[in-house]
Amino acid sequence: MAEQKEKVMTAREAVSEFVKDGDHLIVGNYTISACADLVFEVVRQAKKKLTVYSQSGIFDIEVLVAAGLVDRLVTTYVLRSGGRYGGSAVERALQNRTLQIEDYTNYNYNARLVAGMHGFSFMQVFEGIMETDLFKKRGFLGDDKYRVIHCPFTGKEIVVVPAATPDVCIVHVQRADKFGNAQYWGALGSVAAAALSSRRIIVSCEQIVDHDVIQSSPHHTIIPAFRTDAVVEIPWGAHPTEVVGHYNMDRMAYGIFQDAAKTKDGLAEWMDEWVYECSDRDAYIENYIKKFGQKRLNGLKAKDYFSAPANYGSAFSSAWDENNRERSMGITPAEVEILMEERGLFHG
Repeated sequence: MAEQKEKVMTAREAVSEFVKDGDHLIVGNYTISACADLVFEVVRQAKKKLTVYSQSGIFDIEVLVAAGLVDRLVTTYVLRSGGRYGGSAVERALQNRTLQIEDYTNYNYNARLVAGMHGFSFMQVFEGIMETDLFKKRGFLGDDKYRVIHCPFTGKEIVVVPAATPDVCIVHVQRADKFGNAQYWGALGSVAAAALSSRRIIVSCEQIVDHDVIQSSPHHTIIPAFRTDAVVEIPWGAHPTEVVGHYNMDRMAYGIFQDAAKTKDGLAEWMDEWVYECSDRDAYIENYIKKFGQKRLNGLKAKDYFSAPANYGSAFSSAWDENNRERSMGITPAEVEILMEERGLFHG
């Protein structure tokens, strides 16, 4: 097996190298475990003219839009607190016509990612969508938002959506190794498909662990190393949202954000304090402790609740024994080659 490449970087390095102006950027997390610090780093570096994909636009999308980085948004939901008359950077941008939006159902949004993940050009969805304004009203995608085609098997009209293949995904997980094998558990949503449909993947994690830990629990790996471009260790990297096994949602901090976001000036002041004046997540947490205290931060930490271990044991891990002989035939690799050559099977 080829030697694996280490991919550990800082958030600043990863965003600088892998997120470009004009990219189609997907925020991989779904409601919880938001990749907050990676989003903040995109804002600090002022990546412009982005088309952003998000299944659950909460504070992360508001911050990106408020920074003036997003031209187009593909989504199923955006927080937009208070609706049309409340506080929301997205709502203000829509009313000012500085943002275009394309709205999908959760199912149809995911269908686009699944198609991209598997290398398909489109995916069939349920025809009932044709009765809704989601189908009838088109934004910047126009005719490419949905297409109606004839099924080659039945001749019936079916509705399809185009594959989504974003340029880069930013996503936060519980742990990863230095090679980029990323493990996540909890409410999955579109997290895996968001990452695997993308051309480049930046993973932030609460903890970088030894590769042996990854091997001992392969069922948690949602992004394999060969697909990952950068790994960034960022404890508290999803605050103020929650990360299963690490910390709860910080409702106070979330409320402070929502109150600030009611006005353009209020949100700008919040972003100055928590994004621009904090060079990284360490500075962000230092500011939090200074304002609210270490005790409050510690109170968010999750109590341990471990799942039962799974037994992945086997009698042996290789087809070759300790004497380098194939276990079923008892011959060496050189003898295997001779046997294959004699039978016209060897093409060495």
